[in-house]
Amino acid sequence: MGSNNTINLRTVALVGHGSAGKTTLAETLLAEAGAISSKGSVEKGNTVCDFDPQEKELGHSINSAIASFNWLDARVHIVDTPGYPDFAGQSIGALAAVDTALVVINAQTGIELSTERMMRLAAERQLCRMIVINKIDVENVDLPKLVGEIRERFGNECMPLNLPARQGQDVVDVLGSDGGESDFDSVSSAHRALIDQIVEEDEALLDKYLEDGVDPGFDDLHAPFEKALRAGRLIPILFVSARTGAGIARLLDALVRLAPNPAEGNPPSLFKGPANEPFEASPDPEKHVIAHVFKIVSDPFVGKLGVFRVHQGTIRKETPLFVGEAKRAFKVGHPYRLQGKEYVEVDALFPGEIGAIAKVEEIEFDCVLHDSHDEDQVHFKPLEFPEPMQGLAVVTQRKADEQRLFDVLHKLEIEDPCFKIERYATTNETVIRGLGEMHLRAKLARMSQQYKIDLNTKPPQIAYRETITKKAEGHCRHKKQSGGAGQFGEVMLRVEPLERGAGFEFADISKGGVIPGVFMASVEKGVRQALEDGVVGGFPVHDLRVIVHDGKSHPVDSKDIAFFTAGRKATIQAIQAASPIILEPVVDIEILAPEAAVGDLSGDLSSKRGQLTGTQPRGAGVMAIGGKVPLAELDEYQGRLKSLTGGQGSYSIAFSHYAPVPMSTQQQLAAQKKDVGLDDD
Repeated sequence: MGSNNTINLRTVALVGHGSAGKTTLAETLLAEAGAISSKGSVEKGNTVCDFDPQEKELGHSINSAIASFNWLDARVHIVDTPGYPDFAGQSIGALAAVDTALVVINAQTGIELSTERMMRLAAERQLCRMIVINKIDVENVDLPKLVGEIRERFGNECMPLNLPARQGQDVVDVLGSDGGESDFDSVSSAHRALIDQIVEEDEALLDKYLEDGVDPGFDDLHAPFEKALRAGRLIPILFVSARTGAGIARLLDALVRLAPNPAEGNPPSLFKGPANEPFEASPDPEKHVIAHVFKIVSDPFVGKLGVFRVHQGTIRKETPLFVGEAKRAFKVGHPYRLQGKEYVEVDALFPGEIGAIAKVEEIEFDCVLHDSHDEDQVHFKPLEFPEPMQGLAVVTQRKADEQRLFDVLHKLEIEDPCFKIERYATTNETVIRGLGEMHLRAKLARMSQQYKIDLNTKPPQIAYRETITKKAEGHCRHKKQSGGAGQFGEVMLRVEPLERGAGFEFADISKGGVIPGVFMASVEKGVRQALEDGVVGGFPVHDLRVIVHDGKSHPVDSKDIAFFTAGRKATIQAIQAASPIILEPVVDIEILAPEAAVGDLSGDLSSKRGQLTGTQPRGAGVMAIGGKVPLAELDEYQGRLKSLTGGQGSYSIAFSHYAPVPMSTQQQLAAQKKDVGLDDD
């Protein structure tokens, strides 16, 4: 593809809840476009996008995968993403690489947890959105009702671009057709509503439309359609059956004819420097290179792989690139285009394309690649990832694997922004954290299958936090004399509570050099150490401001260690006086279960300090129960759910917020801290 063909590129992410059929849809699109000779299936484990052995075994995606195909005169890059909330990190990362989000909804189960999350996140990233209703050929689905629910939940800007016909065996166009048979009441009324919505974007076109009473042609509608799509004032709904192929050709046409190219889509959210000044990237192949890494892969054969979207300039073999603010450039060895598990070497990657570079250790997730120091401080608006809450303490089964454990865990961590490793020196525990049981099981299985490391695990560790509820003062004079030079540092500070989720702020308002500037960094380190160690139960302290307002130093005895110790102890004293409390993570839970089990499940949820937020029908005889529940109450919940539903229930969770634990729980956690000897002050 030549540089002048950037306008013929489309980048699309398939997002939505698990079992919506995204991977099957990707496979069908590739087959219809002729990119593959025959269509594989998830059940047989031979699809382009689910190529990982674990994905084949589980029957669903756990990683995002990239593929591309040609249709008409355009090249379409698609990113197939996992749908289950446990693997949300892969899905959210893909939003940084595309211009359009195709939100896929299962016609049988309707709007689900990940559907709402991805619609919201795509809107926040200012991506164009299209909704694809899949599995329209399945019996006993009420598609008009589902469209009504979509419009009620996401707004009246959600409008059909086509409609199902012949009981989901075909679709009929709405944009270009004023008539025809469909499974809905009227093609004509849907056509008229869509045209009315589009022409409102162009005042001259609207006047002509009202005056002539004649539908504008497609060429006249294209610009206002794109404008409405970019502004979120139009979210087209398309109907398909990825299994039978119904509606697939029309979906391909819509992607090529109506989805934005890199020049038409909303520009990426780029900023420059510590002041976060807006920075504009232009999809011009002749300008400096700007590319954003949205995915890291640790491939056992090619090594570390950085997957990126080119936003500006052209990347060729031997192109020198800087990683972030690095002073030295590396030369591109082999630029690749990905086709599932295949790495296809290409001559060049142009603006709008998704590509990859292997064996560059400096590349990290979310970094910017560029070819000029003029763009050293350019960065993207951070993606909003859910916090990994569920944890397991792990230890190797074989002592010989202990040295390799952290190397392997680090490889998994750099691939997944929602997988974290924590090491607790006081308890000598290594804890892995993820988004749920399924997430952690997948990591453990990969360590066993790919890296041949088997682990023993302990019950999940809950990511408790501590915070304060009022202002308080802290003071420590650290003085130590043992012959020769001593240690002296005095710190006076106060702590103030911040809003939940605000994190930590450090401020120095001391005057007159009472604490020399060279030592203030040590004071802050001591403060941060105290916050990391916790005061009540040994959990990290969050959502507070620490203000150093006074202190003293000694011209000879003042040292970094003295101010580190004084800052730490003064912070502990202040927190102890600020009515500290322990916070626990509360999650949104969605339970799918037979209708007959709703009563028992609702009662069980309430017994676990949970709050029921609502129920919704999800197909014949199936209900979705929504609620909020403390994560600590979900230990071994899968077994409980299996018992209450006869093995027919499933659940998913997503982080909601932190809330204070009951006082009895706080006392118990505080006692455990003392039991393991964490108090040293």
